[in-house]
Amino acid sequence: MGANNNGKVFIFSGRATKDLAQRIAEKYGIALGNSAVFQYADGEFQPSYEETIRGGKVFIVQSTIPPTDNLFELLMMVDAARRASADKIVAVIPYYGFARQDRKDKPHVPITSKLIATMLTAAGVDRIITMDLHADQIQGFFDIPVDHLFGSSLFMPYIRSMEIPIDDILFASPDLGGSRRAGMYAKTLGNSFVMCYKHRNKPNEIGEMRLIGEVAGKHVILLDDIIDTGTTICKAANLIKENGALTVRAMITHPVLSGNAIEKIEDSALEELVVADTIPLKRPSSKIHVLSTDWLIAEAIRRIVNNESIDNLYETTIHRKGIIDRITPDEQ
Repeated sequence: MGANNNGKVFIFSGRATKDLAQRIAEKYGIALGNSAVFQYADGEFQPSYEETIRGGKVFIVQSTIPPTDNLFELLMMVDAARRASADKIVAVIPYYGFARQDRKDKPHVPITSKLIATMLTAAGVDRIITMDLHADQIQGFFDIPVDHLFGSSLFMPYIRSMEIPIDDILFASPDLGGSRRAGMYAKTLGNSFVMCYKHRNKPNEIGEMRLIGEVAGKHVILLDDIIDTGTTICKAANLIKENGALTVRAMITHPVLSGNAIEKIEDSALEELVVADTIPLKRPSSKIHVLSTDWLIAEAIRRIVNNESIDNLYETTIHRKGIIDRITPDEQ
């Protein structure tokens, strides 16, 4: 007879974010599940579980960053878990790729983030854990529960720990679409915020940018969910600095950093770029500071397993002086 895994928790990883998955498992207090990927000569691959998961709660960690093999690998691992009789399957997607395709912004284009939600559900996912979706309405693309974590759980404590008086900080959005995020940070800390207005000629190309608001004599923090080519953030940082800001930082959850984005960051007016580890950095940089999501995701997993609410996860993971307490099950 096979092993009785009723209620047992497994954390597995795809190949895109294996280091993060390893640390999540460590924070949770278990070993990362044993899985493998067989690679054919033509590029075809086949993931497999190298241990019995029948009756268990299976959490599969994989950011769906390019190439699309990472998304397909996640789908295949979900299908394999379902066929191996896992009781519950949770897809942990720190970075939900294709999220910028959340609506028809011109004729004859797909709504790809909805398509991916449909595929994940069809493959057998029971629940999603993700972080800082590009658009909140993506949660509505799923007919299963979505636990949406926020980068503010990382960035707020970091801001409070900086050796800069809170009153001297000003938040900024690099575009009008991000004004809600900047407003939330400003309201929480009792600060003000400014916005940059940009006009795009085409994707990844900015035609014009203007600053709305006064930044002179302030330490400005730019906020966004994704940094791709770095063009918008660097242009906004340079514009803010030219208008009299003392320093300019950016705090952005998902470091896509395509092409020569890191070089742009290093040559810009940015004091530092603070990001989460939802996507592995292509290379280190003296200007880029990475905050880990391992403790946050591990705590979310623990609460899901124990049928506890995650509504107050942010408040309970920040202690005096705003320093993050890396939670492990043994410390609860």
